[in-house]
Amino acid sequence: MTNTLHRFGSAESFRDDYVVFAMCARGKNDQDSLPKLKRFLEMAVPFRPVNLGDAIHGGALRPSRSMNPSAHWKRASEPDFAEVIRGLDQPTTVAAVFDNRVAAEDFVKAVRQADLGLSVNISTSIDGAEQCCFAAGIPRHSVGYSLGFEGKTEKLPAADVLLLSTMCGHGMVSHSLAKKMIDWVKEGRRTPEQAAGYLTRFCSCGVFNPSRAARLLEAAARGAMK
Repeated sequence: MTNTLHRFGSAESFRDDYVVFAMCARGKNDQDSLPKLKRFLEMAVPFRPVNLGDAIHGGALRPSRSMNPSAHWKRASEPDFAEVIRGLDQPTTVAAVFDNRVAAEDFVKAVRQADLGLSVNISTSIDGAEQCCFAAGIPRHSVGYSLGFEGKTEKLPAADVLLLSTMCGHGMVSHSLAKKMIDWVKEGRRTPEQAAGYLTRFCSCGVFNPSRAARLLEAAARGAMK
C-alpha cells in the first residue's frame, strides 16, 4: 500500500474518487517548478476538491501537536486549502482529490489548457481516467494496474477496513484506526463525516478522500459494504 494504484475496491467503488497528481522530474522539468505546482493547486480550488495535499506536508486536514481530550469536539473540521498552498515550499508531488467525475474532468481540461509543463496523472478506475482524458481532448499516455494482494491473504484485514486504510498512498491510515471508526459509526458515537475527518488527518500525502470514506463508513455500519 505505497501508491494510490493500490486503493482497494472494485471499479464501481471509485465512482466518487478521482485523484489528479502533478509532479516534476529532477533534472528534467524541476527548474522553477515550485510556482507551477502552487498554480496547479490554486487552479483546483474553484472545482471544489474534497482534499488538496503534497507528499511532504500532507493534506488539507492535518494532525495537531497541541491537543487535549476535548479537542475532538472543538477542532476545526473544514479543509484548509489555502494553508496547503502557502505551505508548499519545495518541489514535490501535489494532488487534488475530487468526489465527482464532472469536477475531475473540468479540472484536467483546465490543467491541459494551462500547459504548466508538469507531469500529470490520474488515479481512479480505468474508465474514469479515460473519461477525464477524453474531456480534456488528450489520449491516454499509459496505464498502471494494481494486481491486488497475494500470499497469505487470509491474514489481511476485512474488506471494509482495507477500503478505508488503503486510501493513504503511504499506508499511514492504520487498519486498527479504520476498524475503530467503523465501530464508532455503528455505535452512533460519530457520524460518518466525523469519522472520515479523523482518518483524513493521518494521510501524509493528502490523497485521502473523505467523501468516499464517509460513504464507505456508512455502508459498513449498515452492513451493506460494496
